[in-house]
Amino acid sequence: MQMHIPVSPIRAVGYSIREGSPEFDDLGASLDEAEALGVDVVELPVYAWHLMVEGRLLANRVKDLQRALTGRKLGYTVHGTLAINLMDIPERLARHEKLLAANIELTAALGAQHLVMHTGVVRAPDDDVEVAYSRQRDALDRAGDHAASLGVTLCVENIFRYGGARETATPSKLAGELAAIDHAAVKATLDVSHAFIRCTDARIDPIAEIAALAPHVAHFHLHDSFGRPSELWTYHPAEAVALGEGDLHLPIGWGGIDWDAVVGAVQPREGAIAIMELEPRHWRELDDQIPVLKALAARFRAFGTIPA
Repeated sequence: MQMHIPVSPIRAVGYSIREGSPEFDDLGASLDEAEALGVDVVELPVYAWHLMVEGRLLANRVKDLQRALTGRKLGYTVHGTLAINLMDIPERLARHEKLLAANIELTAALGAQHLVMHTGVVRAPDDDVEVAYSRQRDALDRAGDHAASLGVTLCVENIFRYGGARETATPSKLAGELAAIDHAAVKATLDVSHAFIRCTDARIDPIAEIAALAPHVAHFHLHDSFGRPSELWTYHPAEAVALGEGDLHLPIGWGGIDWDAVVGAVQPREGAIAIMELEPRHWRELDDQIPVLKALAARFRAFGTIPA
């Protein structure tokens, strides 16, 4: 009798490299490190590099980056500009869309398939939240067409309220928005820690919330925290770690996330990519974290394979 051995739907595992120099002239050492660690892929923090000016790509810098990435035994994903906000007020929306288009073109030029972008936030006190969500849906639909034409998938990441934000999507709200868009090139990045923080803020069940988002997930951001929003004043980032609050990007296993429950609740589609986002102050843990990351990624099961 043949035994069926479940296979994880996650096809590639890696981590986000450190931002380093804004001129990315220290990128070679980061790629050497990743190759030595035996990961499949690294995520490129292009938001921190000098590659764009007012929504326009700097062609010579892009060529420099292409040369630096060529010939490596690694795949790449891209973390795009964090400031892009497709729920911003209408007067500023065109600037966000222009910058997103440049991010899409950069991702394609680097041979990466996934572009991670953050879901939008509402800050303006008089902005209608549901109208803002409508603006984002329309903008993502347009961006999805552009991305699809270049072989790129937009992976919209769940975040939490910060910086005076009135609203940002919970995981289930993001799931509903992506279902409404229903675009093959617009999927989700599930950041598990972000989900726990947002759900603590909203006083809702994080496991049920991430289960709702799971069918849309093409990309994971995996790191640990205690699922607490930042509330207390701290002088130094190390104090936030000592207190156990905020978006800490801890090594997996250092925080309070119930990873067994996460694995049981989340059944992504085949072909997902899992990226660990480790805070640079914990970089000494990277070597030990890679087998932890790989073991965690291997535990996920594909959508529809776990009985209800």
